[in-house]
Amino acid sequence: MDAFLDTRAWIFDLDNTLYPAQSNLFAQIDQRMGEFIADYLDLPFDEARVLQKSYYVGYGTTLAGLMAEHGLKPEKFLDYVHDIDVSMLDPSPELARAIEDLPGKKYIFTNGSQAHAENVAGQLGVLDKFDGVFDIGDADFVPKPDASAYDKFLKAHNVTPHRAAMFEDMPHNLEAPHALGMATVLVHSEYYDHPVQRRIKDWVKPPEHVHHMTQDLLGFLGRVHGAIGAGANGNPH
Repeated sequence: MDAFLDTRAWIFDLDNTLYPAQSNLFAQIDQRMGEFIADYLDLPFDEARVLQKSYYVGYGTTLAGLMAEHGLKPEKFLDYVHDIDVSMLDPSPELARAIEDLPGKKYIFTNGSQAHAENVAGQLGVLDKFDGVFDIGDADFVPKPDASAYDKFLKAHNVTPHRAAMFEDMPHNLEAPHALGMATVLVHSEYYDHPVQRRIKDWVKPPEHVHHMTQDLLGFLGRVHGAIGAGANGNPH
């Protein structure tokens, strides 16, 4: 935990990071992406789903694939796929306090939209604890894990990488932060909604770009606070 003693920028992914993956909120987005493609390209839904997944694998996000292959204007897609019900997410005043008490600035960095981030973080009761939201539009629609998206984030918020920590549910999205010198935290789950979760379970040890792993974000932040408090008091960690 010593790596967090000098951290002054705390960067959180949104979906399946600030809330537990087992909430299954992303399933709504996934379904609506398939619906959008079926309508936009006049395809049967099953074919649209295959295309959706192939674009995700090939381009990093379904949206990036649609933009590259079909010249899609992104705003209509983002508005449609993020029009979801977030009422199953329980507000977490404990998480709000844990984020608020972190020393320095706090940010959401998402491949989704600003409106989606505000909707989800607002439901959780943590939106007002963040100093900014960096969404896919801010990254010029270049998604994580592309290194240029992180460069744009750092420049936009004047963040020093060696004094920053990145929290993510997708391990490949931590490769660039690690290379930049950030502390990295993988927030993972036993709930499987993506093939990478099954690969995580088979790890003998984490790859070098994953510095910390947790299935309990709130508990992990509690340990971070404890380490910071001990460091401030001159105690060993």
